[in-house]
Amino acid sequence: MSLAEDRVTPGARTDVMPVESSKSAIAWGPIIGGAVAASGITLILLLLGSGVGLTMVSPWSGESSSAATVGVTAAIWLVVVQWLSSAFGGYLTGRLRTKWAAIHTDEVFFRDTAHGFLSWALATVFVAGFLASSLTSLAGAGANAAGQAAMAAGVAGGAAAASASDTDTTGPSMSTAYFTDALLRPQNIADRANADNGAAAAEISRILLQGAVNGSVPDGDKAYIAGIVSARTGLSEADARTRVDTVLKQIDDAKVAAQAAADKARKAAATSALIGSLSLLVGAFIAAAAAALGGRQRDEEEDLVAVSRGPLV
Repeated sequence: MSLAEDRVTPGARTDVMPVESSKSAIAWGPIIGGAVAASGITLILLLLGSGVGLTMVSPWSGESSSAATVGVTAAIWLVVVQWLSSAFGGYLTGRLRTKWAAIHTDEVFFRDTAHGFLSWALATVFVAGFLASSLTSLAGAGANAAGQAAMAAGVAGGAAAASASDTDTTGPSMSTAYFTDALLRPQNIADRANADNGAAAAEISRILLQGAVNGSVPDGDKAYIAGIVSARTGLSEADARTRVDTVLKQIDDAKVAAQAAADKARKAAATSALIGSLSLLVGAFIAAAAAALGGRQRDEEEDLVAVSRGPLV
């Protein structure tokens, strides 16, 4: 039986239409107060976490915690910050609102949870500006690592390309320079190596760059590079080929390392984003539940005060 039916007295008219309340169901004062309190608690805890986190990092070798440990600790602390601030702000929102008279218990519960959710949402908007730089850094870590992979792929010929562009601004572009070099390769590789030191180095750089783009250096190009290395260094053909293979392997290892770093940063960014979204959802639930708890305790206190005063004469 509803509250309205409970208050019906014998002989009273029951055909009177209920009057709609002119007061809004939203009390912005407690919502704003709870949001401000939650934002303040968030900033305090973030500064505390930053101070603790700096103690885990040291420029001295062997004295810092691992990157994985620091990352996991930071993620856990962000979750704790979100939950504590949401609980505190939601509880204040529920305790500070005025008592709703002649409102069904279910409606009071719904309004309290809605007020807690709005307080959490407002506090999240307030704090979003302070967390924007951190989230941007996490989201851009994967892109930066991918850019490093691309730089590593072109590290073999980047400097030579710049040198070639400085010395010959009218020559062919880098996309066609490799094929031009292939057409103009001399029969005697030693003559090429001894005639023009800078041109030979630039040509090798363009070959390495083309190999980095294609994923491998053809055997003919390897033999040509080995011939130039042999003529320049006095090594035998076999030793020169071994040196060429060693350098090419170092380039491939650098590419693989950069790709591994990019993949690790991507996974870390994805994990941080998932944990952050889950933490926000749980924070919203905690704020709503805390507001319902605070509102119920406030109504109970009001009822106790009313009972202690006794009936009005």
